Amino acid sequence: MTAKLDKVARQAGVSKATVSRVLNEQPGVSPGTRRAVLTALAVLGYDRPANLRPRSSGLVGLIVAELTNPIFPAFAQVIEMTLARHGYTAVLCTQTPEGAGEDEYVGMLLDRSVSGIIFVSGLHADTTIDRERYVNLARQRVPIVFVNGHLPELPVTTLSCDDVVAGQLATRHLVELGHTRIGFVSGPVRYSTVQRRLAGYRSTLLEMTGAFHTDMVELAPFDVEGGHTAATALLARGATAFVCGSDMMALGAIRAIRRQGLRVPEDVSVIGADGSPLMSFTEPPLTTIRQPVHAMGIAAVRTIIDEIRGRPGKKTEYLFAPELVVRLSTRRQSAASALPQT
Repeated sequence: MTAKLDKVARQAGVSKATVSRVLNEQPGVSPGTRRAVLTALAVLGYDRPANLRPRSSGLVGLIVAELTNPIFPAFAQVIEMTLARHGYTAVLCTQTPEGAGEDEYVGMLLDRSVSGIIFVSGLHADTTIDRERYVNLARQRVPIVFVNGHLPELPVTTLSCDDVVAGQLATRHLVELGHTRIGFVSGPVRYSTVQRRLAGYRSTLLEMTGAFHTDMVELAPFDVEGGHTAATALLARGATAFVCGSDMMALGAIRAIRRQGLRVPEDVSVIGADGSPLMSFTEPPLTTIRQPVHAMGIAAVRTIIDEIRGRPGKKTEYLFAPELVVRLSTRRQSAASALPQT
């Protein structure tokens, strides 16, 4: 490393200390001296450090959790189309158990010198993960934006659906229909989105019924199978309605209900979450909490473009209001349809 600094310093006609300051982006170096050092690197055949490489002005990385849940293709479509209208091309990266993970995708995107990266429900939503991966991106001055999953200690703008309100809306709807044994079916509690929705569910039950039953909470993987497993356990405990953490989990809950010879909504009511348009075609059409995907996707693009163009906004979380969409999977509970409590 010392030999490299010597060569670059001689080629640029500056001191080794000046070369070090340029390479580490430290203050106190004039634009002309910086250009001389970067030119010396090129002349000598040395690669620039990643933080000094020019970024491709036309590419923006888009990392989404998966595509099996319809909500993620919906986000991807809105973000991709909005980027295109602003002259940018989305590089879509989808995480799967068999494929590359988020860190690998970030490395590939940086190799392509993307202008910025938008993360949709990525590792940032997991409260147990190491934040250093995002700190490193900030050090490299890579513009990034989070969608759903705020890390308050990091200087990153986040666009989130208000999951506390989502939990409140779903629970209030079921209580108003006469349900008190309301099961909460969602993904692992390590995700901040689950923690918030659970808080909304709990606070609404306490406010409206005066009781919160811990045995009515069942957490499982965020998919149809997880919803089926969690709902099966809660039905055995006397649940007459379900607040689900996703539309896919709600479909799993409906399958569990039917396998026990029960009907939706005559015997058990079910509310999903995310608001995929496909849920209006299920049988019965699914009551759900709709995320404002269009507004959130547009806001994410505007935020990343402002970051890329050197006009960063306030590094905080912006909450978007969810909407209760009432369809036919929920109905008023009658005494005849109430399940026996165990």
